Amino acid sequence: MSELLQTSLPTPTKQRFAATFRVVSRFSFWIQLALASTSGIVLIFAIFSRSLSVATDNAAISLSIFLAIVGVLLAAFRIFWAFRGRVLARRLQSSDRELHPRKEEVIQALKIGLIVSFVGMLLAFIASEVSAIAILSQSLAVPQGVAVYQQGNVIRSFDILVILANVNLIGTHLVGSLTSLGLLEWID
Repeated sequence: MSELLQTSLPTPTKQRFAATFRVVSRFSFWIQLALASTSGIVLIFAIFSRSLSVATDNAAISLSIFLAIVGVLLAAFRIFWAFRGRVLARRLQSSDRELHPRKEEVIQALKIGLIVSFVGMLLAFIASEVSAIAILSQSLAVPQGVAVYQQGNVIRSFDILVILANVNLIGTHLVGSLTSLGLLEWID
């Protein structure tokens, strides 16, 4: 993969890398902001619907919501980090050479963004698996029609929103990790 990337992309000059870094950071910022905002809104609906309705004893969904909240916080940090990338790119494009960040500083910023995205993606994946398994086990444990008479056994649509929030978080962190990984691979 690395050889293919090296042969298909020209060797970056500082200005070419700065221009690409700025465009990729802007793209990453807006895509992550849209996906993370969607996840946050969906998660808020799921949390409020959960606390306003009949008490549920599903610890797996509660764990999934907690992990989703951590994932949203990591996504917020990652969005800030993508914005910081735009600032670094602007500094690289500056005519004043004293403002240019060192190559090591740019690489370190990309690595931090990559690590945060990988951790966020892992947490969102675990959370979506936990909530999907919880909903599946709940649906398999109760015969059809019985859930109508026992409200505690009903699969609520808001529990499915937790899965949706986590899938959006996986997408958020995937975009962040792909942009950081691509830039890291190009700069080295």
